[in-house]
Amino acid sequence: MPRFLAHALLIVCAAPFMAATDEARYATERKALLAEIQRDAAATADATGRPHFSARVMAAMDAVPRHRFVPPRNAGSAYANRPLPIGHGQTISQPYIVALMTELLELQPDDVILEVGTGSGYQAAVLAELVARVHTIEIIAPLAASAGKRLKELGYRNIRVKLGDGYYGWPEHAPYDGILVTAAATSIPPPLIKQLKPGGRMVIPVGTPFFTQDLILLRKDAKGKVTTTSVLPVAFVPLTGDR
Repeated sequence: MPRFLAHALLIVCAAPFMAATDEARYATERKALLAEIQRDAAATADATGRPHFSARVMAAMDAVPRHRFVPPRNAGSAYANRPLPIGHGQTISQPYIVALMTELLELQPDDVILEVGTGSGYQAAVLAELVARVHTIEIIAPLAASAGKRLKELGYRNIRVKLGDGYYGWPEHAPYDGILVTAAATSIPPPLIKQLKPGGRMVIPVGTPFFTQDLILLRKDAKGKVTTTSVLPVAFVPLTGDR
């Protein structure tokens, strides 16, 4: 056998083994991350009222391969419990915050959810593990395109990605059982409140851009009355758009 051909065969044979090894490592790191998230939940229980996160939410966090939602150069840090840059001045949120925001929505299997700020698609994928449909809006065209492609490649058929200004929501599919906003607004957008179903919940960071904000849980009761609760200080990139 020619030496160059033997070398090529070695590379081809080694590739599946290396991929399997990487996946096993990621799985181990993901399990460690889940344990850390539950420790953080216990540590912040006085503020959040959630001493631990539900088995459904944690199973969703375990099911989503975060390393597929970060740039390849950051794959080695994919399961660190911190935000990571994804380009265009945006970040993928800290896993603990993703789990907390998901938990606060109290999702049911037949829910229809609106997400504002698709980013890399990670939060949408976590939501999609728990509900019937996720409609997600991203204002940055390259992120919307790459997230849509990535989610399809990973087999998510219950997520629809739209390029647009999330401040105005997505009225065609309203009302929503829950709304999750992954960028900080200076105030809660009225169109989003309008599109929230009576009995629904919204989780949104509110405050000054590039400073600490309050993570707000908004509830709309059966009669349409809205109440808000400040859950935790957070730091998100700002909600952008033409307003």
